[in-house]
Amino acid sequence: MRLAFGVVVFLIGVHATAANAQTANRPNVVLIITDDLGYGDLGSYGAPDIRTPHIDSLARDGTRLTDFYANGSTCTPTRVGLITGRYQQRVGLEFALGAQGAKDWERGLSVTGRSLPQLLKNNGYVTALVGKWHLGWKPEFSPRAHGFDYFFGFKSGFIDFYQHTAGADGPLKADLFENDEPVTVDGYMTDLITERAVRFVEQHAGRSFFIDVAYNAPHWPYQRPDQPSTARDQGRHLSPFDEATSTRADYVAMVERIDQGVGRILATLDKRGLRQKTLVIFTNDNGGEWLSRNAPLFHHKTSVWEGGIRVPALIRWPGHIPASRVSSQVGITMDVTTTILAVTETKVPMGARLEGINLLPTLARGGQTVERTLFWRVSRGSLVQQAVRSGQWKLLFDGARPLLFNLRTDIAERENLIGRHPEVAQRLRGLLAAWQAEVDAEAKQAGSR
Repeated sequence: MRLAFGVVVFLIGVHATAANAQTANRPNVVLIITDDLGYGDLGSYGAPDIRTPHIDSLARDGTRLTDFYANGSTCTPTRVGLITGRYQQRVGLEFALGAQGAKDWERGLSVTGRSLPQLLKNNGYVTALVGKWHLGWKPEFSPRAHGFDYFFGFKSGFIDFYQHTAGADGPLKADLFENDEPVTVDGYMTDLITERAVRFVEQHAGRSFFIDVAYNAPHWPYQRPDQPSTARDQGRHLSPFDEATSTRADYVAMVERIDQGVGRILATLDKRGLRQKTLVIFTNDNGGEWLSRNAPLFHHKTSVWEGGIRVPALIRWPGHIPASRVSSQVGITMDVTTTILAVTETKVPMGARLEGINLLPTLARGGQTVERTLFWRVSRGSLVQQAVRSGQWKLLFDGARPLLFNLRTDIAERENLIGRHPEVAQRLRGLLAAWQAEVDAEAKQAGSR
């Protein structure tokens, strides 16, 4: 019996050593996602009043994308696109969980064994999510169930930055977890996310890792850092439209605190000698809300106008991605999934059916731009919008009205060209109809299983 046990321990050790050796030459991945940041709220995207030197360093040392999109116009859909690598409509999670009544508290992203973190874990990577989840509250929908080795953060769409409590109508009024256990930790949520991210990098610097750093800022409540008493006086869950208590200055302070956190994470990579070996991606989950600066785009979060879905994206990987380059390659959140799996040489099962592309060949020096056709849809009560972008053209339905824009010449979507180019509108209408029929059929089939 002792001999058999020793053999088992030896084989486990050999397997672990082999897994570490297998991933030794593959990059680490640090994915940083902010929440409701405006397209124009970074210095590298033209912000006049926000200082973001650390985030902007990713543009200086890497590539800035001008035409990058979120999968959805709210939190949950985009995060589904990231975790699954597919359109969120295929699993019926088209709007933010918690926004459609009590039934939402029972829903979440089902486990398939083909999620981004699970596939990376299967490939020998240690995986972590620090920050916002928003893909289901029940244990069977938790980050750990989807393949994250470590989770520190919250499951709701937003929380109080100081009290770490969720919406009063939900089941998780106290909403802070470490792995699957509720925890109580003092501190400003942005700082807590940064601290746990830094700790994870420090602890796992000797092996290949993937960490999703999902900041909840600058999502409301607009609570500034270093002012817990003021935040309590204003109320734990401010309305996002409470102009009496929320200002652009509050928002600016929140974004600049994120930038400080990103600086700490990047400095930790440098301290551990991991800069050259780490792919760093910075992006956002949807367009900004009312305190955000979405210029030069029109509209905001929850819409499929450019201001609701086009987001900042910065990618750094020294020696692989050119520095100080600006790319007009059209991309989407699902591309982040495919790109990460490709550069980490992770085996992707056929059943995953990824819908994104690997951006690295295009972003590499001299890479050719790939023309894309991408789709969006929002359907919640009276809000019904659909859009398709194909090349430079975008067809948008805001309600029943079709609008056609040439995004190459009209990024602000001001000139409806449908009367001048009816043939383009007709082609895009057909693509959009076919896509909607396909994803709805798959969602219906999945719901029946």
